[in-house]
Amino acid sequence: MDESTDVTEQLLDLSQGYLRTAALHAAAELRLADLLAGGPRSADDLAAEAGLDGPYLARLLRYLAAYGVFRQEDDGRFALTPLAQLLREDVPGSMRSYVEMHGHEIFLRSATGLSEAVRTGGNPFEAEFGMPFYQYLFGNRELGMRFDASMASFSEALSDQVAAAYDFGSARKVVDVGGGRGGQLLAILRRNAHLEGTLMDREPVVAAHVLDVPELSGRWEAVGGDFFAAVPEGGDVYILKHVLASWPDDQCVRILEVCRDAMPDGGRMLMVNALVPEGNEPHPAKDVDMVMLTVLNGKGRTQAEYEALMRKAGLVPAQVLHVSPHAAIIEAAKV
Repeated sequence: MDESTDVTEQLLDLSQGYLRTAALHAAAELRLADLLAGGPRSADDLAAEAGLDGPYLARLLRYLAAYGVFRQEDDGRFALTPLAQLLREDVPGSMRSYVEMHGHEIFLRSATGLSEAVRTGGNPFEAEFGMPFYQYLFGNRELGMRFDASMASFSEALSDQVAAAYDFGSARKVVDVGGGRGGQLLAILRRNAHLEGTLMDREPVVAAHVLDVPELSGRWEAVGGDFFAAVPEGGDVYILKHVLASWPDDQCVRILEVCRDAMPDGGRMLMVNALVPEGNEPHPAKDVDMVMLTVLNGKGRTQAEYEALMRKAGLVPAQVLHVSPHAAIIEAAKV
């Protein structure tokens, strides 16, 4: 194969990436990994149990097996792989809900508006669905709950890493702003028995919190609210994990200012987000930036860009802890 043919094949492969997204979404929605949890099975056997079309199911599984999601045995049966294990509902670190959500039409239809967005600077999701993303989810509660679950599954994989990376020894109270169901706060409190914590997010989100476990009894509270208006006061450490990337600069500054006003002197802010690196290599933060461009009005940012937002809000950036490609911690202090 000459170089021109190789480059052509690479471009063709990239152009068909949407098929992998759609196939993964179908596998997650149909819970195929759960059906294979007991061992290898034929497509016809799976189809009979799940009420699916056998030949179509075989083609879907064969396609995903080509990318390491499932494996086809010599006898034609299909089996789980390490990737497929994460599509199961009942395993630690399950990514089933995340994969299902990010193949949903709200993301795919928004992505088709990318060229128009580049022409006009508009938001593809709002052009397609007629309202901002979070407003749409608020009006479609079942979908909103599925989205919250998908973000919780993504965040859970990082929560213990973030909790382990930062020294909370001198703090007494942590406030997790926009903390979803509380997975990050749960990990922090489990690692730091001296801490108390407050989870703050929209009321429907915190209603499904995961903090009510015996080992944390008496050490937490869950508060519904709007972080553009006010956040709970008195925390020694305030956390914004995977929040600021969802918003444009002016609204990020507003969120940070609200948190700063609630902080006591000597309080600290932890901004947790993937950082866009220099260079041409693939990086999760660059993928996040495309999601923000097509669905929300936020963006992926470099370390310098996040630190600039903190300074505008009256915070002084301090140390940076690189936890994983999906999360770095930028610590800032109140001026």
